[in-house]
Amino acid sequence: MTKITAAITAVGKYVPEYILTNKELESLVDTNDEWITTRTGIKERRILKEPNQGTSYMAIRAAQDLLKKSNTNPEEIDLVLVATATPDMPVASTAVYTATKIGATNAFAFDLQAACSSFLYGMSTAASYIESGRYKKVLLIGADKMSSIIDYTDRATCIIFGDAAAAVLFEPNNEGLGLQDEYLRSDGVGREFLKIEAGGSILPTSEETIKNRQHFVHQEGKTVFKFAVSNMADVAEKMLTRNQLSKEDIQWLVPHQANKRIIEATANRIGLQEEKVMINIDKYGNTTSATLPLLLADYEDQLKKGDNLIFAAFGGGFTWGAIYLKWAYNTQQ
Repeated sequence: MTKITAAITAVGKYVPEYILTNKELESLVDTNDEWITTRTGIKERRILKEPNQGTSYMAIRAAQDLLKKSNTNPEEIDLVLVATATPDMPVASTAVYTATKIGATNAFAFDLQAACSSFLYGMSTAASYIESGRYKKVLLIGADKMSSIIDYTDRATCIIFGDAAAAVLFEPNNEGLGLQDEYLRSDGVGREFLKIEAGGSILPTSEETIKNRQHFVHQEGKTVFKFAVSNMADVAEKMLTRNQLSKEDIQWLVPHQANKRIIEATANRIGLQEEKVMINIDKYGNTTSATLPLLLADYEDQLKKGDNLIFAAFGGGFTWGAIYLKWAYNTQQ
């Protein structure tokens, strides 16, 4: 019996229209375009300005883009996963609302949260459901409205993040394509270095927490950078080593878009040239759960059936990991 693998068969994306440039940030905080570009590689980021709209607004549109491009009937979808660090609201699942709005009436749905590694962990989850043989179509969406949790008076964080959503469809494959291997890690030592202090069960929302600006992302940049550089590079290298892959065997590195220097360090560790590294951080900044699928959407036309892709991510918590995937289709021109 042929082993069932879980392959990505379609992608879609949505990015907000509003572009927040480095120049505009110069009017908000003490920074400048050269400083931001040199240290992060970011030139601009997208911000969701539509009133009273959250992460689901973008997730729905990314899903609709995928459904339209692939001519997929939403009623055939078995499961909708939304990887996000910024759900619409506590308790009520963003994925459930998204599934209903796109017409996935036969699907069950839930959110998945692992900070910037959410989509990577979501790939593992989606693939496991497919490989079980019980489900045929799993829609995985990475979406975050980071502007909703960023303090635009804090120059350490406001220059980094943007808003976006992108989606992939996982289906069974009998050709040996799709997800080949994964190595996922986490370490609670990171809890103190990248977090939102208030709004959870430890420190519920109060007048004091709002006054103290404790509902925004706080990051100890140097510590997070150090952990991210070493761990993303380590897991990417591990994927190659344990699958007996050389740098010549890899067509693409698909790295989380947190910082261009982290991306370069990961590529250098596995010896990949710049033209084999997917990068769009200059256009979108760090869109957290959306970075990996957004790369796939932007580079879809360049991907060929059988291409070897190495995904790598690092996020708060700490969470990190790598996935080895064989691309399953050629894009119709």
